[in-house]
Amino acid sequence: MTRRVLVAEDDPNILISLEFLLKNAGHAVTTAASGDTAWRLIEGEGETAPPDLVVLDVMLPVIDGLELARRLRGDARFAGTRILMLSARGRDAEVKAGLALGADAYITKPFGTRDLLAEVARLLQEAAR
Repeated sequence: MTRRVLVAEDDPNILISLEFLLKNAGHAVTTAASGDTAWRLIEGEGETAPPDLVVLDVMLPVIDGLELARRLRGDARFAGTRILMLSARGRDAEVKAGLALGADAYITKPFGTRDLLAEVARLLQEAAR
């Protein structure tokens, strides 16, 4: 079963790399370069099922990743959607804030592709339960 992953990242090089990596792992990937675009895609405007996993950069333009995590966790439609936060900000307080808002995992940049893929696989396995 192909899993749906939305990647919200404003750095075009990282976005392209994540899209390539996740597609090669067999996932259906949608991308967004800003938080408002990501939110519109997540909601799907009634056209598609919500993503199984949302990979969020913390520092997105318009709506940041923390606000997107808060919105996802505050909306029952997305109860099964897993959230993976990505950030160059790796201080304990920032990680705790992301997890407190409902992120299921938090990975700091730079990250290893194996570590990222392992975390994606773990989260998608949880989402399938």
